[in-house]
Amino acid sequence: MKAAIFHANAGAPGAWLSLEDVPRPQLQSGQALLRVLACGVCRTDLHIVERDLPPLRPRLIPGHQIVGEVVDGATAELPLGTRAGVSWMGGVDGDCWFCRHQMENLCDHPIFSGYTVDGGFAEYAAVRADFAFPLPTGMDAVHAAPLLCAGVIGFRSIRVAGVERGERVGLYGFGSSASLAVRVLQAWGCDVYVVTRGAAHRSAAESLGATWVGDENARPPVELDRAITFAPSGKVVVNALAALRKGGVAAINAIHLDQMPAFDYDRLLWGERQIRSVANMTRQDARDFIALAHEIGIRPRPVAFPLAEANGALEAVKHETEDGPAVILL
Repeated sequence: MKAAIFHANAGAPGAWLSLEDVPRPQLQSGQALLRVLACGVCRTDLHIVERDLPPLRPRLIPGHQIVGEVVDGATAELPLGTRAGVSWMGGVDGDCWFCRHQMENLCDHPIFSGYTVDGGFAEYAAVRADFAFPLPTGMDAVHAAPLLCAGVIGFRSIRVAGVERGERVGLYGFGSSASLAVRVLQAWGCDVYVVTRGAAHRSAAESLGATWVGDENARPPVELDRAITFAPSGKVVVNALAALRKGGVAAINAIHLDQMPAFDYDRLLWGERQIRSVANMTRQDARDFIALAHEIGIRPRPVAFPLAEANGALEAVKHETEDGPAVILL
């Protein structure tokens, strides 16, 4: 099969991956083989190839927003021919304290698709069958792929922030994840306040019907009940805290975050305001979000790239040159 390979000791900006012919994966016990139809390109993929996340393998196929057709290793839930989705959490040990207490997203020995194991920037992918889930009829591959990480982790962030229907919610940064989260919040009757740099992102937020939109130095005109930060910036977290009412929650949706600057406790954190981090997602998060996205008709506006142009897709994510999420279409 053809695959876009990341070599930990090679590559440079703009040429992180090399297109190679490699053996098709051999299935291990409990795995299913997917013929990849599409794979979303995430900022976490960029963190991996730019080594913001330390390389764990000398050679890796990235990609963790996988939509594929089951061609081997079928199960009762995944018969042959089923279109299935796979996200960042590719497996857990099932036996650690966190798994036994319904917190599998915090598993001590997790498997991460496209990071600890090979992912979906390839024609085929071997995945844990119990971490792949059928997609609703009518949800096509190119539109489903961006939902599988950006969408699911945005939904997880809404849950971690404790959002209730009808609340005032701030979104700090407005990339793929925030643009999908806003649709969920609107379906729940929430007022959405967006703070983001870049005129294109502000325009996108306005076009999706955000209640209010401001630049990175602006402060929402009301106190927020909840805030979710999507930018990998500690300064943004402090800005979100400054906008919260007493008892409000700021959830940090970032796998990689720069240093938190000092801030005034009495003014910004006192009053039972909370900072919570978002770590991975659970299978239930994925199932619940995909069902909700199908129900309320969330359809991203993806930009498709062929596998041979995987580096171009990563460049588009890095420089935010496209209006919609990048998807590798096979």
